Amino acid sequence: MKTLKRRPLRHRANGQAEPTWEIARLFPEQGNWSVQEYLALPGNHLVEFSAGFLEVLPMPTTMHQWIVLYLWESLKRFTGDWSGLGLALAAALRVRLWEDKFREPDVVFMLTKHRHRALDEYWDGADLVMEVVSGDPEDRKRDLVTKRAEYARARIAEYWIVDPKLKQITVLRLKGKTYAVHGVFKNTQRATSRLLPGFGVDVGTVFAGP
Repeated sequence: MKTLKRRPLRHRANGQAEPTWEIARLFPEQGNWSVQEYLALPGNHLVEFSAGFLEVLPMPTTMHQWIVLYLWESLKRFTGDWSGLGLALAAALRVRLWEDKFREPDVVFMLTKHRHRALDEYWDGADLVMEVVSGDPEDRKRDLVTKRAEYARARIAEYWIVDPKLKQITVLRLKGKTYAVHGVFKNTQRATSRLLPGFGVDVGTVFAGP
């Protein structure tokens, strides 16, 4: 890695400091990233990978994180670990959907019988994923449309779309090559799983907050 010389702080015309371009130039340009370079990124970041491009996700809010951890804890209590039904983990964990496509679902679950696919650097697919939808229109499209198609292509059996804006949970099950709706669950209902019979969460509690 290059040794960077300290330079005077430069400002734009609007008075804001410029980004540290010297650091950015140490990394590949968008479209030129390899899987190995993506996996070598240090730290615990919400960064996804698609065909040479990096996609930096927004930092989660307190409410977002509370929902994620509530769902993860509920799923973990029900499934146990590898000695039980399987292993549930929360972001950030890389999941490879296909050769040059990685996502980091908010909550991810792998059945014990598929444990060999849970590698240390990343998981090779998953059996169930959950995404808590952010408020930005671009983020909503990514969770509601883009990832729905991607997770189906990756043969992930179940996809939970947890939408704080609408206060509803949509549970999708894989049917052939696409998802079918198992259920759209609202405030007074209990969202249930098709993959894990008996597992469910109270929708009102999910969105009640800490």
